[in-house]
Amino acid sequence: MKIFRFLKKYWFFAILAPLFMVGEVLMDLLQPTLMSVIVNNGVLGLEFDEGFSGLLHSIITSTAIWGSDINQGLLIILNTGSLMVFLVLLGGIFGILSGVYTNKVAFNFSNDLRKEAFDHVVHLSFEQTDSFTTGSLVTRLTNDVTQVQNMVSMSLRMLVRSGMQFVLGALFLLSIKKEFSYVLLIILPVELIIIIFFLLKVGPLFSVVQGRVDDVNAVVQENVTGARVVKAYTKEEHEKKRFAKANQNLYDINWRVFKIMAFISPLMSIFFSVAIVSILFIGGEQIYNDFTSGVLSGLEVGEVIAAISYITTILNGFMMLAIMFQSIVRGAASIKRLNQVLDSTPVVNGKDVVEANEVGTVEFKDVDFSYPDIKDEMILQGINLKVEKGQKIGILGATGCGKSSLVNLIPRFYDVTYGEVLVDGINVKEYQLDVLRSKVSIALQKSELFTGTIRDNICWGKEDATDEEVVAAAKIAQADDFITSFKDGYDTIVAEKGASLSGGQKQRISIARALIKKPEILIFDDSTSALDLATEARLYQALNQNLSETTVIIIAQRVASVLNADKIAIISDGEIIAFDNHQNLMKNCQTYIDIYNSQLKKDGE
Repeated sequence: MKIFRFLKKYWFFAILAPLFMVGEVLMDLLQPTLMSVIVNNGVLGLEFDEGFSGLLHSIITSTAIWGSDINQGLLIILNTGSLMVFLVLLGGIFGILSGVYTNKVAFNFSNDLRKEAFDHVVHLSFEQTDSFTTGSLVTRLTNDVTQVQNMVSMSLRMLVRSGMQFVLGALFLLSIKKEFSYVLLIILPVELIIIIFFLLKVGPLFSVVQGRVDDVNAVVQENVTGARVVKAYTKEEHEKKRFAKANQNLYDINWRVFKIMAFISPLMSIFFSVAIVSILFIGGEQIYNDFTSGVLSGLEVGEVIAAISYITTILNGFMMLAIMFQSIVRGAASIKRLNQVLDSTPVVNGKDVVEANEVGTVEFKDVDFSYPDIKDEMILQGINLKVEKGQKIGILGATGCGKSSLVNLIPRFYDVTYGEVLVDGINVKEYQLDVLRSKVSIALQKSELFTGTIRDNICWGKEDATDEEVVAAAKIAQADDFITSFKDGYDTIVAEKGASLSGGQKQRISIARALIKKPEILIFDDSTSALDLATEARLYQALNQNLSETTVIIIAQRVASVLNADKIAIISDGEIIAFDNHQNLMKNCQTYIDIYNSQLKKDGE
């Protein structure tokens, strides 16, 4: 899977981790054989056989640390025991190193994967993030990445460990007595069938589990961001029920998975016990026959004990594989969800463009637009509109008529369905997105502020802005007065989402953030709705004085906000029905006259 390309940088550690695990397993697998030496040769006083036992005898006697002047059996016990302790310590060191390198690989892998996935998310188009939903994206970048990290960690260590235990354990077991292979040939296929059966049952459920986690995160995210609305409408109990339902759904699917997986361990334990009894029966029968007949076949008590240890190791390795395969199946479900993010190419992307001949012009040519998820419903139809450099244009219309949709096409938050939008005489689709958006600043009605200082939030528009530029932008936005009234001034900390500021204060900071960029095109998307008329008038006066060459497009609900604009576009049902200055509109556009009269005309005027 291409997601594992993130492991390439850590290939060296990814090799060391399983190598040290091999060392740990080898040290563990030598223990039963050494124990059989203690039982057979140290306790029972049997002679060493040729072959492997003879080799052990030479190693033990050549590395004697207790001397040779004590009883031979006790010497074998002490020397062999000391060797066992040494091998355990050595195996422990190998295990620690394996764990260190495994976690180094797994944590770095997940770190790189999470950063890459986040990079994809922030570059996705709005229609793509809308289709994923915020809760789902949060789950994918947190829980899903963790599941894949666990899968990598288990694969580097446990796959090697259980594989070595299974293969080498079987070889050691068969070296004791070939008849023990019958136990493996009968027990292992049955256990394998059990594991495959249950994994096939739970495999599809893991994707459902992650989807239910999405739902829980979505409810939490909505309640955190909309806490004021919840409290204002006293909907705490309603939201508690929503969360309880989402949480119960997650509980139900997890409980269903647990109930299925709960059968594996008892069933494996049953066959585990059967295997041990079989080894005892085969080994015990052989020893009994040797004892009664007086003919030794080579099988000794210590070797039966070793065989039980090896069959235990083999079956434990097999059970570990079952647990690991569960992690792999769950990780595979998360990989699929992460790949959906990583494979998502932004729908809105750009190209290189030749130098523009114009500066600060915007033109809509025969533009039709519908949102991707409701393509049958046209939001804008037949829009033709040109804004010259330095013009101040107002856009008025009823709620839902398409005003915001229109200006969202300029920085390519969405693409037109038909027609084209030109900035500086060039189709916006021909621009690199960063080049296009560097020409445009937009201040929204809903002011999004970030945790940090007021200065930090204003500098989002220009990272290298000087203190003088920050203050100048704040003064034009009519924000300097209230900012300097704070104890820490521009270094005042903004609470999450600007909760410590009023709506008008947040809007003015957002406007300052847009102004400090000194853009060619400045868009106010109803961004002065929380300002009183006097403050708004001072803002536009300061704009005219300081940014006279900037093209300004103002979306407003109030006629007073656009009275002094060079031209005003009236939108109704997605169409521009008039585009002229205030004086001419008062003569020729009944819709504008109605809006004006309803908002500004007083009795007797």
